[in-house]
Amino acid sequence: MSTFQENGSLHVKSEQGIGSITFSHPQSNALPSLLLDRIAKGIKQLSDDPETAVILIQSEGEKVFCAGADLAELLAIENTEQGTEFFMGFSKVINALRISSKLSVCRVQGKVVGGGVGIAAACDYTFATENASLKLSELSIGIGPFVIEPAVTRKIGIAATSQLSIDATHWQNAYWAKYKGLFAQVFDSVKEMDEALHELLNKLSNYNPKAMKHLKDSLWENTDHWETLLPKRAKLSGELVLSEHAKTALKKFKK
Repeated sequence: MSTFQENGSLHVKSEQGIGSITFSHPQSNALPSLLLDRIAKGIKQLSDDPETAVILIQSEGEKVFCAGADLAELLAIENTEQGTEFFMGFSKVINALRISSKLSVCRVQGKVVGGGVGIAAACDYTFATENASLKLSELSIGIGPFVIEPAVTRKIGIAATSQLSIDATHWQNAYWAKYKGLFAQVFDSVKEMDEALHELLNKLSNYNPKAMKHLKDSLWENTDHWETLLPKRAKLSGELVLSEHAKTALKKFKK
């Protein structure tokens, strides 16, 4: 188990073939760069572990799965290099999930914004409760969902991604996300979700690992170019976050 307290916390463990990565942050499970880096490393750690058959991505708390990027850190960015490095955090997590040898399952217990939507989309199977409304707010703060867009579009298609990205302040509900393919299942309560979640995880932990590896490879076919695409998108985001539009919007959001 690994635990880090500064910049949020992260717990990585593996039991009976089921690996789990649990993250938290006092600001509605926001994601600062250090936490993103640790999540990516946790995914690789579990992917490389021969005793782990499947990886669960989840957050602590009840009402919010993830608030997306850490706004305070975004505001503190002073140059393109810092901006690129911050958004590379999301690139690293998405690419870690993409190249992982293990299937990944995401547990979304509540609202999810921006980069959190990207993480849910990059997982191979996502459970959610009916409280898991979502939005891509990036355009409203002067940037755009450029790094996570390939993962979201791969899962829900260009039309639905356009809808989320352009109407950046509008919350879509969990059933919209299920209809579009982002969420595989939606439940009335956390209890019901967790029962179904653990039933699937237990099944996967006993399936043929070679078969699951080949399935994973086939599901992610034709995404090798993300290794260079996502860093390019991170640089674009790193430049845009320095604009006056972004700085002004971020200050309003932080208040």
